[in-house]
Amino acid sequence: MTEQASPLMRNLRRSGVWFVASVLVLVASSIGLSRFLETETPAVSLALDPLNVDALIGEITADLNDTSNAPDLFDALLDKAESALRFDLADARLYSLIGEIKYRQGKKDQAYEFFDQARKLSKTEIHALQRSIGRSIETGDLSKAVGEIDILLRRWPDQFPAIAEGLPTILLNPDGYQAVLAAIRGAAPWRANLLVTLAKTPEGLDFANRLLLDLTGTSAPPNRSELSYVINGNIRQKEYEQAYRLFLFSLSDQERKLGGYIFNSTFEPVSSGKPFDWQVGDQSGLEVTFVSSQDAVEGEGGATVRFLNTPVKNTALQQYIELPPGSYKISLAASARNLKLPKELFWSIRCVGPAGETARFNIPEGTYNRQALSQDFSVGPAGCPMQLLKLETAAIAESWRFRYVGTLIMHKLSIERLSS
Repeated sequence: MTEQASPLMRNLRRSGVWFVASVLVLVASSIGLSRFLETETPAVSLALDPLNVDALIGEITADLNDTSNAPDLFDALLDKAESALRFDLADARLYSLIGEIKYRQGKKDQAYEFFDQARKLSKTEIHALQRSIGRSIETGDLSKAVGEIDILLRRWPDQFPAIAEGLPTILLNPDGYQAVLAAIRGAAPWRANLLVTLAKTPEGLDFANRLLLDLTGTSAPPNRSELSYVINGNIRQKEYEQAYRLFLFSLSDQERKLGGYIFNSTFEPVSSGKPFDWQVGDQSGLEVTFVSSQDAVEGEGGATVRFLNTPVKNTALQQYIELPPGSYKISLAASARNLKLPKELFWSIRCVGPAGETARFNIPEGTYNRQALSQDFSVGPAGCPMQLLKLETAAIAESWRFRYVGTLIMHKLSIERLSS
């Protein structure tokens, strides 16, 4: 009897093992599919795996963000979150989620207890951090707020827009301003975002200018990009005097030697990238290079513009300048090699604003060596607080009938004031 039953028992055992294995495969598949769907369709994900915490958090978050949901839904959402917490006491996101539900129910003291617990488990839990920053600003603990902002943005740099609206409140307070200054002096990675954001509004510009001045002379002085952000911000807001003062203040000892009505009039290859320094246009039809007079061959130092036998439209070089009202002379020492200009190539001085062009003089064609060119002009007493100096062509369209050829070498471009 035992011998006859043995094959049957063996088959049953095999069947049982197969069944258990099938169940395990099915469960694993459900869990895997649940993970796959947890972001896009959290409800379906939860149906496949009720213990998927990520899907549960996604579903509750979506319900909280849905403004069409009635407030009485909060109790049901709270039950879901608290039930999940029993199975995962170490998940900071669940504490943060419960805190948010209680916050929206008006139970703020209880909410902040959960936010604090979330941050004990994870210092960078994003939502708890955001709520804590808001509370610190509301209670006037601005040093703490800046510290929390620093933690948030080091971990979540894309969250800068979310905290940007609170910055004016912080910076208006002396303690808040000093906390921000200390953070960016300590190489906070959000420093550039801060300055770019502040430079976009008149109110923010005042703080941006002040921060840059306070950073000067520290172990973390403003870099060229930061200075350019803020200088350009002043120009956009028509704060021309402040823009120029900031530029002058930012010059190194070496750069100060290049000062004048035109900065770096001999085109030394030390470009700072700032608006009151030379800006090279992005042109496919020409090449612009700066060569120091000390390194030049046969005295051909300066800015070399080589035209590539193609149409050239718009600007090759430009620089903002600031000339007080008065009479001036602009002078250029230039050389050329087989220069052919189908449309004009000229230097222009235009008022930044509605006043228009103040001066223009053309570059001649041909081959010549150190030819002196000059023209007198004047700046009126009003309507021209700052000017834009440009080397440009008169071409309106990029027609291949008008191809620029040859090389222009500009040794020195200067402006001097004439006695009245």
